[in-house]
Order: sequence, then C-alpha cells, then structure tokens
Amino acid sequence: MITDIDNATKIAEYLLQIKAIKLQPHDPFTWSSGWKSPIYCDNRRVLSYPKIRTFVRQRFTDLILEQHGKPDIIAGVATGGIAIGALIAEELGLPFIYVRSSAKGHGLGNQIEGDYSMGTNVVVIEDLISTGGSSLKAVKALREVGLVVKGVVAIFNYGFETSELAFKEAKCPLHELSNYEIMIDLALKQNVISEEDINSLHEWRLSPSTWNQNKKEG
Repeated sequence: MITDIDNATKIAEYLLQIKAIKLQPHDPFTWSSGWKSPIYCDNRRVLSYPKIRTFVRQRFTDLILEQHGKPDIIAGVATGGIAIGALIAEELGLPFIYVRSSAKGHGLGNQIEGDYSMGTNVVVIEDLISTGGSSLKAVKALREVGLVVKGVVAIFNYGFETSELAFKEAKCPLHELSNYEIMIDLALKQNVISEEDINSLHEWRLSPSTWNQNKKEG
C-alpha cells in the first residue's frame, strides 16, 4: 500500500537513476524461478549512494511511525533487509535482529539472530516484495517465538495478486515506499520505455509465470 505518492515517485526516480531497477521489455531477464521478466530489481545498490540511502532510511522511519507507531524492535529479512534494517533501527534508536531463510545447520542453529523477548512489537524490513514468500516465512518465524509482528515495510513491491492475497491470509499489513505501477508510469515519462511497451509490462505483472515477450511481439 502506498500512502505518499510524491515520495513514492521520488523513490522510483532514484531506483531508476542508480539502475537498481532495470527495464528490458524486449530483452527480458530470467529469474531463478525460470520466469521471464521485463524488470530486474537490485535494491542493495541503494546502500552505495549516501544521499539516496539517507532518503530511503528517513522515508522508512516516517512510514513506520505513521502506520505502526514506534515498535520495540526492527527485524530485517536476510539478506536484502539486513543493512537497511540496521540503518532504520539506528535512526529510531531501537534494537535490531534479522531472520534467516532457515535455521543454521551448525552452532546454535538459530534462524533469528539477535536478542529479543516474547511479546515485543516488531516491524519487518524487506528490500523487495515479489511473491512475498521470504517475507512471510520471516513473519512466521518471528511469530513462532512469541514476537508480535506489526507489519512488513519494503522498498519496492511488484504488486502481484498472489502476494497481496498471501499477506491478507497471513493477517500481516504490508506497506512499501514505491511500487511497480508508479515506476513504469515514471519510466514512460522519462522515455525509459515507450507507449508500445506499457501493455506488455502490465500483462507481465498480471501473469508473470505465463508472460511471453515473443508472443506479445508476434
């Protein structure tokens, strides 16, 4: 959910500017899932740009306070949510923990790293929401150890229907700094993409697993 269009547009502009988001509707990327995609998103690039990193951190903290109040703890989802999550925790003066995709196979076997107490309120930080699987896996792990998850906040959200339904089913509020619709509207205004690309880009978001660029061109 977007609550501030102006800031969401600014975030999208920054992501395009530093090539954290790349759009190639005529030369699609292949995701690890095998999906063909006209977009590739690597929000970790934000960390390399101090001005943009600061803007993203401040917008995260504003959004968290607006939507959830000040939580007791910030949790990052490994690996993309760790660095930005730690910066947000520092800004808010809060403890920080992070959640692995699965428990370690050695040592203490932790899935959640850091110090926490049952019953404390936590906001989860992600860099990107695609299917929502990794985020909700982290939410589940936090809930299982007795933490109260107030919600997930991410830099960018593709807006897939499957992820929206998954978050609703998990009863976990989701907010993002920017999203796919805002980004492609901006990309069109900046001539990053053409009018002819828009339909294909919308069709991909509606059905990424079946989208086929060659068929669209034909």
